[in-house]
Amino acid sequence: MRRLLALLLLWCAHGLADPPVLRFSVAESWSMPLVRVEGGQPVEGLLFDLMQAVAREAGSLPEYHVLARLRLQQAMEDGDIDVRCYVSTQWFNDRPGNFVWSIPLFHQRDVLVGRASESSPLRPEQLPQQAIGTVLGYAYRTLEPLFVQGQLHREDSRSQELALQKLLAGRYRHAVSNELSLQWFNQHLPPEQRLQALGVLEEQALGCMVRNDPAIPTQGVLRALVRMKESGEIDRIARRYGATGYSEGVSAARP
Repeated sequence: MRRLLALLLLWCAHGLADPPVLRFSVAESWSMPLVRVEGGQPVEGLLFDLMQAVAREAGSLPEYHVLARLRLQQAMEDGDIDVRCYVSTQWFNDRPGNFVWSIPLFHQRDVLVGRASESSPLRPEQLPQQAIGTVLGYAYRTLEPLFVQGQLHREDSRSQELALQKLLAGRYRHAVSNELSLQWFNQHLPPEQRLQALGVLEEQALGCMVRNDPAIPTQGVLRALVRMKESGEIDRIARRYGATGYSEGVSAARP
C-alpha cells in the first residue's frame, strides 16, 4: 500500500512539473513583418508566431532574449539561448558543434533597392561609387568585393526598416533589403513613393538551430518543425503576414 501511494505521489509530482523552458533568440535588427518588439519583448510578427507555435508543439514554455545581432554568436557559444531561428547555413564558416539544424523552413531573397524613380534592373557592379544602406551585423557576400574595392561603402542601420526609411528620405540612393521586409514596408506607402527592387543579390534557405542538450527537448523541437512544415502551418503563418510563397517550394532535406 505504501509503495502504491509513493508511486501515485511520484506520478502526480511528475504530472504537475513545470514544462521545460525554451530560450529563443530575437535579433534587434528584425522588424515587421518578422517581429515587433515592445517593452523589450516580441509581441507579434511572423517569427513570433512561429516560435510560439514551436514551443506549444514541443510542450515547452517560450522565453525570448532580444539581442544585438553581433551578440548572437557569443550567446550561442555561452549556452545562453536554446533556439535560433531565421538563420542560414551560408552564414557560418564552421557549423556550431553544439547546435542541430532544422529542416529549411523559408526561402529568402536579398534585393538591391532603389527609390520610386528607379525601376530598371541593375547589377551592383554597375553602381557608381557611393554609400549603400545596410543593416548592422549583416554580411553581404555578393557586395563584399565592392566594399573591399571602395566602390561601395556601408551605411549601417540598426534594423532593416530603418535602412529603408533612410532610403525613402534620400540619405542614400540604394539599399539592400530582404524581399519580404521590402513588401511590408511598401504596403504603407502610396504607389508613387514605393521603393523598387532592382535586382536579386542573394538567395538563402532559412531554418532554425536547436541546442543539443539533454536539458531541453531538442528532438521534440526538430520534430515539431517538421510537423508544422508538412501540415502547412508554417505556410499559413507566412501568409498571415502577406508572405505568399515565402515558405513554399523549400526542400525538406536537412541542410
